[in-house]
Amino acid sequence: MSDKPVVTRIAPSPTGAMHIGTARTALFNWLYARHTGGKFLLRIEDTDRERSTAEAVQVIFDGLAWLGLEADETPVFQAARADRHARAVEEMLSRGSAYRDYMTPDELEAERTAARAEGRVVRSPWRNASPNDAPDRPFVVRLKAPVLGETVIDDQVKGRVVFHNKDLDDLILLRTDGTPTYNLAVVADDHEMGVTHVIRGDDHLNNAARQTLIYEGLGWTPPIWAHLPLIHGPDGTKLSKRHGAQAVSEFADMGYLPEAMRNYLAKLGWGHGDDEIFSDEQAVGWFDIKDVVGAPARLDWAKLNHLNNHYIREADPARLAGLVTAIHRSRDFPLHDDHLAVLTQVIPFVRDGAKTTLELADATVFALHRRPLPFTDKARELASNPEFLDRLRRLREDLAAAPAWNVPTLEGVNRAFAEREGVGLGKIGPGLRAALSGGAPAPDLAGALVSLGKDESLARLDEALSLGG
Repeated sequence: MSDKPVVTRIAPSPTGAMHIGTARTALFNWLYARHTGGKFLLRIEDTDRERSTAEAVQVIFDGLAWLGLEADETPVFQAARADRHARAVEEMLSRGSAYRDYMTPDELEAERTAARAEGRVVRSPWRNASPNDAPDRPFVVRLKAPVLGETVIDDQVKGRVVFHNKDLDDLILLRTDGTPTYNLAVVADDHEMGVTHVIRGDDHLNNAARQTLIYEGLGWTPPIWAHLPLIHGPDGTKLSKRHGAQAVSEFADMGYLPEAMRNYLAKLGWGHGDDEIFSDEQAVGWFDIKDVVGAPARLDWAKLNHLNNHYIREADPARLAGLVTAIHRSRDFPLHDDHLAVLTQVIPFVRDGAKTTLELADATVFALHRRPLPFTDKARELASNPEFLDRLRRLREDLAAAPAWNVPTLEGVNRAFAEREGVGLGKIGPGLRAALSGGAPAPDLAGALVSLGKDESLARLDEALSLGG
């Protein structure tokens, strides 16, 4: 196995939203494949035909696309591979590693009752029966699991895990209607797809033992196993709705950037020294599945917000303008023809304090308002104070005469004006910000002036001056 190129896969079931745990599993598979120069594949496990809708499949595609985790080959759909699964069962029957079980429902229930009473697993009386004795009635096909010895999983995360074979039952491989069960289908698909490393949640650890027996029953080499611990909420319990978002789409809707999510998810159970912020290229270079810790990771909103703020500050303003535009439209906020240009100009001045793109959108509202501004009552009170209006007229003249319209120059103009007036900037700032924004959140004074531009800033000051009659 070690001589083969690494092939990893993510195999979600399209039965609802894409959980953040599935997203982290996909990321770790993607990182390990990229780190080793291997391939990352996608399989849709859509055998539950009632729940596996086209819309649910699209949720998976959209979630992986948003995260930037692109598979290296066309996705495989498990439901379309039923003939391959059946052939694998026929092979096991011919090898004697599986058998047809003709127990009726009543007989099966009686066997289960006896097994519970005796403290053992279910063993069908057909396990060692001659095929010549087969009755003419429905049957399932079961794995003929060994009853002696141990099945050992050398897990890359959990270490050596031992299962006693006497505790592993003869699991069903093929149902009476001829459809394969989960464990058989997974083994057949992973083998045919050439998967070398199965990296998945540790809720599948018990399946690894059963799947190993299926591999052995087919004469195939099992993959290398790596079972990831669950993600817990901040209180240390299993992540649930009470902890907030669980689905990838929810994090996107809450204003998190995909690069921030990749960075954050990578830190949930894996890390590189004290590095908190790292690029995709660095993560690929550093990542090894053996370095994943075995203890559950905890979702930490403060750390996620810190990372997201970092990536918002690093992002291209034009890209952020597009994201903020979509947010404003979802809120039915009136946009004008030049809103993209305005947003691109204002975003560098307001993004430092934004933890999400939703907060970033809130911080841009002041620049998008058309005149006359929708003054809040408090802003109107500040901007229409007679004493302030007198000062504002003089300040407007100084600003109009500024030799350049940039932050250092305008900061100097404001400071010089305050000194000449004999007051602190605290006497000028609140009213000036109210005049420029109408009471909406706005950046510092010089930043607000520059982001609005000279013409718009002076026009807004003129409007505020008109409030005094």
